[in-house]
Amino acid sequence: MGRITLKDILKQFKADLIGKDSYRGVTLTYSWLANQFGHISLGFIPTTILFYILKKNQNPEDAGLHAATYVSIAWICFELYNFLGPLLFQKKSTSKLVYISGSAYQFQPAWWNIAYDTFTDLNFFAFGSFLSAAILVCFNNGNSSFAMIMMIPLGMGMLINGRYWFLTKMYEQAAQFPFQYRLSQFDLPISETAKQSILYWLADNHKAKHLLIFGGVNCGKTSLSVGISNEKAIQHKTVTYTTAMKVISLFFTKPEPDQQNSYPWHWQNCDYLVVDDINPGDPVREDIISAEYFLELMDNYSNENEANRDVFRNTSVIWVLGNDDSGSNIQDDWKKMLHSIGISKDHICSVEL
Repeated sequence: MGRITLKDILKQFKADLIGKDSYRGVTLTYSWLANQFGHISLGFIPTTILFYILKKNQNPEDAGLHAATYVSIAWICFELYNFLGPLLFQKKSTSKLVYISGSAYQFQPAWWNIAYDTFTDLNFFAFGSFLSAAILVCFNNGNSSFAMIMMIPLGMGMLINGRYWFLTKMYEQAAQFPFQYRLSQFDLPISETAKQSILYWLADNHKAKHLLIFGGVNCGKTSLSVGISNEKAIQHKTVTYTTAMKVISLFFTKPEPDQQNSYPWHWQNCDYLVVDDINPGDPVREDIISAEYFLELMDNYSNENEANRDVFRNTSVIWVLGNDDSGSNIQDDWKKMLHSIGISKDHICSVEL
């Protein structure tokens, strides 16, 4: 299986720092770096303003210490409010700025992940605050040793936390998702049975499992598939998102080691695979690609293609299909097809939207 190495991280870091994003697009890693520099600024600028206000009645050392401390505490209170609100009330926020209680979650957020993200933001806020204090106290001929001492653990924390989040963004980036989406954002109607199927697929029991998602146009099939698989990417699992037309064309080609589109892995050696847009669903009544025809393509119109079949036998896959018309047994056809290539019936579940 492919994995992101230190060499990949350094290559991406260099690519994000050098060059102009106006003509090459913005990556997730670049956006994360820009966001963290913004957090440093949101600690640095208020501390600078508050320092000059306090300096009128305090010596430079006290003004710097108090300014950095007050700004850090203010950000801690703000971030705790935004984190504890949804955690305690178990409801989404209706505002993007501060927590305002809204509708209940269909799927609970990964609270540990959100807590770590909150802690990381506070780390950068505080570093910016004490960096400002150190510079201002020094320029005003004061002793800035207190600020410099505080910056040592904060700087180490930035490096440790930054490595984790930069790597996480690389895993999400390499999955080639069409948009960024978390499972907890899904707020369309879904049955309790469907939820249990999704949680079963997400359970980490080291088994290749298959999730069939059925539904018409605009019912949330793609959003749900991206949300589910993105939870795995955030756990640093190798995920590949693709469409039926693309993966079908790849059935007839064998990727070379040096021709993997610059990604550390491809559809044949990832942990989790999403095959989207197999069939559109309502208002298109008939399936464009049947389970039987998909198997023919997988086998290259000839004898059993064990290389292609092995991919699906050993990979957890989300299949985004059209309507499940009970009159034509579409769901049964796909389950039978997967079972015929060696996938246990216990490892196949479905969701109807």
